[in-house]
Amino acid sequence: MTGQDTVSITPELMLRAYRAGLFPMAPDAQSDELEWFCPEMRGILPLDGFHVPRRLMRTVLSSRFAVVADQDFAAIMDGCAEPAPGRESTWINPRIRTLFCQLHAMGHAHSVEVRHEGQLVGGLYGVAIGQAFFGESMFSRMRDASKVALVHLVARLRLGGFTLLDTQFGTDHLAGFGGIEIPAPAYLHALERAAGQPATWVGNGQEPALDAAIRALRGA
Repeated sequence: MTGQDTVSITPELMLRAYRAGLFPMAPDAQSDELEWFCPEMRGILPLDGFHVPRRLMRTVLSSRFAVVADQDFAAIMDGCAEPAPGRESTWINPRIRTLFCQLHAMGHAHSVEVRHEGQLVGGLYGVAIGQAFFGESMFSRMRDASKVALVHLVARLRLGGFTLLDTQFGTDHLAGFGGIEIPAPAYLHALERAAGQPATWVGNGQEPALDAAIRALRGA
């Protein structure tokens, strides 16, 4: 952690912070403050080493869920801010929500949204800069919904030419998909290369290409 903010934070400042390896979190949902973090060990999900459990791949390829991008970014943020078992409190406060919605309006923040019978049941969001995608948070109201969102995210990133998926911290859950932790200097080196190169966020309307990208992911 690098400390609390002492200046007015704008979306432009947020982008500069991400390029420098920092990311913001609030102490809790009721706080007006933000804290900046740069862990000594940084979680990443190697896009060329991502693997999907066979059962989950069957779910992804089925018609159980409908998955789209950027249709309701604010609702995804609200879902990520909801209390959940094992996560009774959240770091997403109104200030965080406003800043990320502004980044979304600028084309730098994106969401992957998972629906079942028309209802939003899961998803995730993050920030894109060059070939780097900074995953922020995900949620699930139905079994496998957030995992399906992650698979679709990785397929979109690979298809769009991204090279770095930052998960901030490593977890046992992400390790099951191939997630690892690397020292901060190695992360910053990878970030410098990725953020300076162009990539394309793959939106909606490219279903055949996305389906092929999903099928190309490694099974586990």
